[in-house]
Amino acid sequence: VQLQASGGGLVQAGGSLRLSCAASGHTFRGYAVGWFRQAPGNEREFVAAIRWSGGTTVYADSVKGRFTISRDNAKNTVYLQMNSPKPDDTAVYYCAAGSRIIHSSLAEFSAYDYWGQGTKVTVSS
Repeated sequence: VQLQASGGGLVQAGGSLRLSCAASGHTFRGYAVGWFRQAPGNEREFVAAIRWSGGTTVYADSVKGRFTISRDNAKNTVYLQMNSPKPDDTAVYYCAAGSRIIHSSLAEFSAYDYWGQGTKVTVSS
C-alpha cells in the first residue's frame, strides 16, 4: 500500500485546512487509517484514526472537537479536516495504514504497517 499525504500549508490560527491521504496499490478496505504528527524536537504523536469498515473514529484529546477524520470510499482517500487550528498544531502530519489493529492500539504508531511521506502544516498566530 502506498500512501500519499497532501494538503499541508500555512494557515492562520482559527482558520481551517483539510489534509488528504490517498492510497494506491490497494484499497483501504479492511484497514485502519491514522494521522500522526511530529513537531521539531518532539516525538511523533497520534492525532486521529478511522476504521475503513464501519467508520469508527478515535481522536487525541488535544484535537477532539476541532479536527474531524473521514473517508471517501469512491476515492479511496481519508481526510483530516482541521478547524480552528492553533500554533501548537504546527507539525509534519503523516498518514498511516494498518490491518488487524485492535481498538486499543489505534493510537500507537507501531501498530501501523504503511506510512505516507508527510505534509507540513504551519499555523500562524
